[in-house]
Amino acid sequence: MIYIGAEVIISPLGDTAEDNWEALSENRSGIVLAPGVGFNKEDIHLSQIAWLNGPLRFQRLVIKALAALKERIDASILTSDRTMVLISSTKGALDDNLHDQFGETCSAVMQQFNLAHLPVVISNACISGVLTLNVAGNMVEAGQYDHVIVIGCDVASDFVLYGFQSLFAVSDKPCAPFDAARKGITLGEGCGAALVSGMQSVFKDKPLELLTGTSANDANHISGPSRTGEGLVRCVGRTMQKHGIGTEKIDFICAHGTGTVFNDEMEAIAFGRLSLSDKPLNSLKGYFGHTLGAAGVIETAVCMQMMRNSMLIKSLGYCDAGTSEPLNIILKNEPKKLRTILKTASGFGGGNASLMIRDL
Repeated sequence: MIYIGAEVIISPLGDTAEDNWEALSENRSGIVLAPGVGFNKEDIHLSQIAWLNGPLRFQRLVIKALAALKERIDASILTSDRTMVLISSTKGALDDNLHDQFGETCSAVMQQFNLAHLPVVISNACISGVLTLNVAGNMVEAGQYDHVIVIGCDVASDFVLYGFQSLFAVSDKPCAPFDAARKGITLGEGCGAALVSGMQSVFKDKPLELLTGTSANDANHISGPSRTGEGLVRCVGRTMQKHGIGTEKIDFICAHGTGTVFNDEMEAIAFGRLSLSDKPLNSLKGYFGHTLGAAGVIETAVCMQMMRNSMLIKSLGYCDAGTSEPLNIILKNEPKKLRTILKTASGFGGGNASLMIRDL
């Protein structure tokens, strides 16, 4: 069995998973209107961490997350040669070093925590977080390592914001995933972390089971998703088949849900093809914004909090159905015992990834 736990969330909503959970349970968003940050000095809605400014923002977030995770596990495993650290990110410390946005952070983390191995970075657009959790599970399952720490982190930068503006993909209001009036994404920054291990004893609190998933690329377009949801259909179908889990066993779907017209439509079509349209579903982008390479880790950590607290969290920003295929969008917080959840991610380049978490 592959275990996952000791989850950490650092976002505009708080510095711990518990702080973030409290905010989510009150349906508070970290998205605010930031004055003059756009390419033409427009006001843009963003989800930014208030205290995170100055140099080395990315590095400081990664170190803070790993220090917090260390308190939730048997700390002796950090220095073991049977432990690996994986960092999921799209852009890393781009503002600090344009030529090598990861090297200095990896070296600093290795030195500060006396790691046996230099952390490995996995960067595959917006599926990076879910993909990295799957890689971690595969490493443990194959016996390559006993423990793999996954840290997903991205910070807001002009490069990223201006890039999405150039694609006309940034909403002029807080993002509204799956809503008929959605206008695009809202960018965010944050960091999530979790331990993936083959040993239950290294967790201070009860872990959950990671059912490692799969990925698939629909090769549709450099930035646009498949119109048929083909990559996501294949990815989720293989993940469920791998673990012998049918649709009747899925209690909840945490979708990618960026709030763009094409992404949300693609996901709705894919879930319809998978006979999952009736499953309770949300997007967490209305709370955190789109945190890019951190999103999959942060949102999986939230899913774990939902399971621990037996609560479905409403999909913030949703009012009216905006997809051709119906979805069972969560409209209000609802107590529910969750046994098995499905987490999906989709991203630029046609990437799709999925995994499942199961209660022990």
